[in-house]
Amino acid sequence: MFIPLKDENPTSRFPIVTVLFIALNVIVFFFQLVSPEGLQFYVYKMGTIPYEITHFKSLPLVVGQTAEQIPRLAPVLTLFVSMFLHGGFLHLLFNMLYLWIFGNNVEDFLGPFRFIVFYLLCGVGASLTHIIFNANSQVPMIGASGAIAGVLGAYLILFPKARVMTFVILFFFIRIVPIPAAFVLGFWFLMQVLNVGVGGGVAWFAHIGGFLIGMGLIKLFTKKRPKVWIH
Repeated sequence: MFIPLKDENPTSRFPIVTVLFIALNVIVFFFQLVSPEGLQFYVYKMGTIPYEITHFKSLPLVVGQTAEQIPRLAPVLTLFVSMFLHGGFLHLLFNMLYLWIFGNNVEDFLGPFRFIVFYLLCGVGASLTHIIFNANSQVPMIGASGAIAGVLGAYLILFPKARVMTFVILFFFIRIVPIPAAFVLGFWFLMQVLNVGVGGGVAWFAHIGGFLIGMGLIKLFTKKRPKVWIH
């Protein structure tokens, strides 16, 4: 098991967008917890349901003993809103840990505005990847993992040699050691691929899609524009 704790890769400015994304995720999660409707209500009301996207139709949300039907959020909007919802504390904790470690450097490289666009595109792209492989599923998908996977993919391209302080548990070997980002993130991606088909309620294809999209987008975002004379 490899759990990254921090990277040795300083930034040139404060990662305001990364912090705001983390704060937004935390605020939304605690709103879910304290809401009278309960945590799962918002999961089913605002989570992305593949069937709705592929069939261009909204499914009613059925709640309570009276089977009251409550309209769901518009399917297209769920692609964005669902990436700020989480199903439990550990789900939130690990997502925010990865976002904090790797997001600040990607934001530093792209700049705040382009990082917002990059993050949202990765999140939507990750959801669409999951939908492609689960077109008829009526199970809602939530979480920031797909967008964060895109951040990991970008970090791999930009800073493969950066050292990441990692908590390693390998049989009787338990230690915090510095490991190159290429190995940490490469291992993370390999685990996503190997877990496809295992299930467990995890959208593995969203992780894989987000990671690959992040790798591709960061190259697109950093592509130099040709010089053009204007008059």
